[in-house]
Amino acid sequence: MAVAVQGAPTKGSQEPRPGLVARVKLSYSKYWYAYAMVAPVVVVLGVLVGYPLVNGFYLTLTDANSLNSARTIGVKEIPATFQFIGLDNYADILWGPGSYDRFWSHFVWTIAWTVICVTVTYATGLALALLMNQHLRGRSFYRLLLILPWAVPTFVTIFSWRLMLADGGVINGVLGSLGLPEPAWLSDPLAQKSAAIIVNTWVGVPFMMVSLLGGLQSIPGELYEAAEMDGATAWQRFRHITLPGLRTVSSTVVLLGVIWTFNQFAVIFLLFGNGAPDAQILVTWAYRLGFGQQPRDYAQSATYGVLLLSILIVFTSFYRRWLARNEEASR
Repeated sequence: MAVAVQGAPTKGSQEPRPGLVARVKLSYSKYWYAYAMVAPVVVVLGVLVGYPLVNGFYLTLTDANSLNSARTIGVKEIPATFQFIGLDNYADILWGPGSYDRFWSHFVWTIAWTVICVTVTYATGLALALLMNQHLRGRSFYRLLLILPWAVPTFVTIFSWRLMLADGGVINGVLGSLGLPEPAWLSDPLAQKSAAIIVNTWVGVPFMMVSLLGGLQSIPGELYEAAEMDGATAWQRFRHITLPGLRTVSSTVVLLGVIWTFNQFAVIFLLFGNGAPDAQILVTWAYRLGFGQQPRDYAQSATYGVLLLSILIVFTSFYRRWLARNEEASR
């Protein structure tokens, strides 16, 4: 026989849930100190990120350019005359006249660029991390040497590569001395894309190596010793111990690598400037529309930015869900 506990609330006597305002007041009274600490960060992010994002999205709904935006010439202030046009910019970019040359060709190249760069960078970083994880003489010196490309400012690295890739530069000099073809790295469309991948790999490998090396050092050595005693080959130890042990680190660095490479402005812009239209990725093409031509098309440039943000949000969402499903399946 069930015995009711004295004073226990019954189903019909439960107190109603407090309203939204009451819950906010209760939360503030308990955590006011945390809110006070977080408030400056929220304000700064709102000013530096929130306002530009909202203003940029509003520009995508207009026909704003450098001719109809508010501007000052001498002492004369000219008011803005651009108009609200709704989603016409999105329709024009995605399926309007010449949409393949203006968007889809750059979209396809951006995806290929991202996949190739992240794959090559991860594979090279993992190989170097495995090498640096061995007991080698002078290992600290080698680590320092491999991290140098990451420590050098990006623009210095890219300008150095631009000099080496120029006609008559060091790269073509070495290729010519070996009897190999000397590509026009900075003018031929296919060679330009290859040059961009090479430079981006050089810039990105140190981060991958350091991150994966930290993951390797967190894997217990006893697992390798037990596997070796059981007769496991080097490939079996790598497949069944190293890769699973690096799963968490790998998922993070690959996600960061995709986001950074997808938005890698510095390598493309500093290597080719506003030239090399076939090698321009979406982010540099958006910059070219907004700042590299006359008249400057602010609305179309902002639309590219919103599309880029949307693509990354969708990718990140699916990527995290895929990782979660793999984690559940591996348990």
